[in-house]
Amino acid sequence: MWVKKGVVYKPDGTLPHSLSHAQVPFAYKHKDFLRVYFSSRDASGQSRPTFIDVDYEDPSKILYIHDKPVLELGGPGEYDETGAMPAWFVDMPNGDIWLYYTGWNRTHNSYRLSMGLSVSKDGGLTFEKMFKGPIMDRSIQNPIWAAQPSVMREDDGTWRMWYISGHKCEYIHGYPEPFYRGQSATSKDGIHWDISDIPTLDFDDFLHAVGRPSVFKENGIYKMYYSYRNATDYRTDRNQSYRLGYAESTDGETWERKDNLVGIGKSDNPEDFDYQMINYANYYEHNGKKYLLYNGNGFGAAGFAYAVWED
Repeated sequence: MWVKKGVVYKPDGTLPHSLSHAQVPFAYKHKDFLRVYFSSRDASGQSRPTFIDVDYEDPSKILYIHDKPVLELGGPGEYDETGAMPAWFVDMPNGDIWLYYTGWNRTHNSYRLSMGLSVSKDGGLTFEKMFKGPIMDRSIQNPIWAAQPSVMREDDGTWRMWYISGHKCEYIHGYPEPFYRGQSATSKDGIHWDISDIPTLDFDDFLHAVGRPSVFKENGIYKMYYSYRNATDYRTDRNQSYRLGYAESTDGETWERKDNLVGIGKSDNPEDFDYQMINYANYYEHNGKKYLLYNGNGFGAAGFAYAVWED
């Protein structure tokens, strides 16, 4: 099971690009330290990616806080004009780092999400958009939107992606609430993707939305941590809000939910940062130990924490 070790980081409000939120943390491994990228918000509530560096043996020990975003927002009319949320980082053979991210467009009553790709040529300190347009967007397969990919390059050169796909909106308490499920895709170049017709994580009586898949491969089995919630009152009712789930697959396309094996849940202490919700996990390993980064209350407003696996 996962043993919670406490909050790692929450913005203190002194950096203009990072007044609040440390959302969707991603563990990027350097030789001597762990870099954790996350999405943070400015005074307008617009998201941009930034990072902190922490100690491998004690991730609560912060070594460095970056003082600017690593990727800027898109221009007028572009898919990432009002937000750029990091999703997944991939090391390329030539030393570049690719960042798959979610571009935000605010609409008159809600928001629309698309999937972008950017590249860093300075070791991850800055990223530039590779294309003015998104690599995946609203389509026949993604009727409302597409976002938050987890990406893997297989040994045979095949690229795999697991992401969240918006399929409908319904007005609930006067607000258009999106319903989104897990979906997968494959690619030959990491840019152009063929979307599977098989849902990775499909809707049921409770699962109306899937948050941030985090996929890794262990002993030939694809394994995924994800978060899921209901569409009604999920912001205020902890019984309806995000909780973490776990699933496995032998082929990367057809998945079996095994939520009873997730090994971590919301705290029962109202004072804790993950009492109201727990979400957006990212799995990594170091020196034979397994770690989980995750968010708690307020969709990342309460910062992110880490847990260590103990048999």
